[in-house]
Amino acid sequence: MKNFNELGLDKNLLRIFEEIGFDELTEIQEKVIPLAVAGKDVIAKSATGSGKTLAFGFPIIEKMKIRKGLQALILTPTRDLAEQILKSFKTFSKYKPLRIITIYGGVSLSPQIEDLEKAEIVIGTPGRILDHLSRKTIDLSKIKILVLDEADRMLDMGFIKDVADIIYHCPKNRQTLLFSATISNEITSIAKKYMVNPVPVSAESYVDPSKLKQVFYDIPQKKKFSLLAHLLKNEDSKLAMVFCNTKRTVDLIGENLKRYGFDALTLHGGLNQNQRKRVLEHFHKSEKFILVCTDVAARGLDIKNVSHIYNYDSPKTNIDYIHRIGRTARAGKDGKAITLLSDRDYENFRRIKNDSSLDIEQIQLPKFETFFVEVSKPKRNMGFRREDGEREHRRFGNKKEGARERFGKKRSFGRGNNQRSSRRRGNPKRSFGRGRFR
Repeated sequence: MKNFNELGLDKNLLRIFEEIGFDELTEIQEKVIPLAVAGKDVIAKSATGSGKTLAFGFPIIEKMKIRKGLQALILTPTRDLAEQILKSFKTFSKYKPLRIITIYGGVSLSPQIEDLEKAEIVIGTPGRILDHLSRKTIDLSKIKILVLDEADRMLDMGFIKDVADIIYHCPKNRQTLLFSATISNEITSIAKKYMVNPVPVSAESYVDPSKLKQVFYDIPQKKKFSLLAHLLKNEDSKLAMVFCNTKRTVDLIGENLKRYGFDALTLHGGLNQNQRKRVLEHFHKSEKFILVCTDVAARGLDIKNVSHIYNYDSPKTNIDYIHRIGRTARAGKDGKAITLLSDRDYENFRRIKNDSSLDIEQIQLPKFETFFVEVSKPKRNMGFRREDGEREHRRFGNKKEGARERFGKKRSFGRGNNQRSSRRRGNPKRSFGRGRFR
């Protein structure tokens, strides 16, 4: 491994290395930084936890010129990752007064428009960057370096066309750095189309297979929560992450763990940015804590010192599984990944078990007490967003029996047949008579 002094970087960057205690490069940093500093396009296969933010961060900061407009754009799949990269960049640029901002949805456009007028580096999600392009509030004509971070994740989330549109607005004479946990045919196609003779590099994550124990329990669905609670009480866990496949399950498990006295918080795409930030800050500061989350927390977020990973729901692919368990057994520390398997998980788990690189052992069920899951009543609103983004509508009055149950007897809320017949003649008035309404 090379040390930072061998890179020939600015003395102020080397000074930062000393201040934050970095004395040795990770594999991805050792391979990418010299290439990036030399102006090469790079396509890097790099898993979570390999140190890739620093790998593209230092070359960018080294090359940026103060007060020369927007020169670097970093595209990320999520706002959480954008905020994390911003935090790292502010540390790296301590002695170089660059204006670095994040651009993502879910927050007001106005402050972003003001910040864009002076920014030299923008870290953003594809959707909001396109929004600014359509409003002509962002100018990409002077971009020198474009970074596609978590490229495979952006493809999974359907951002491929957005990314292509953004690249179209960047100068052809630029440097492009692409980072992805997996190099699929789609990633290779992007590299051929939008990059100039990219140099391929790869690096392993910090996860030490010899330090990671992987097990699974086969258990009926209705007993899953009881087993989870039992394991959380009896395993010697400090910081634990419990993964679920939907935000609805995350909320259900998180609420019930808190009801039984566990120190648990939830993290998923339904939270606003301030809520998510508070959750992650609490997680970072705690010594013993449980984070119940969807896969949004598995990719890219800098979550250290996790001792246990619980797959309450089996992930759909071996890649998702690897990303989840990659949160533990890092930097020489022991870790444990536990999957709770019920009949509805079998198909997904079968795909995971087909990966010969994964050694997952089945464990016999222990004796455990029953913990009852309490389902909270949903708020009465006209609709809500499902995890997959589709719109669902709640029905307030179900059938005649439902009306009788609420009002004690059969009632009509309108004027009967006359109103219904007038509706058929084109009268827009609605009847809330017998039957249901939405």
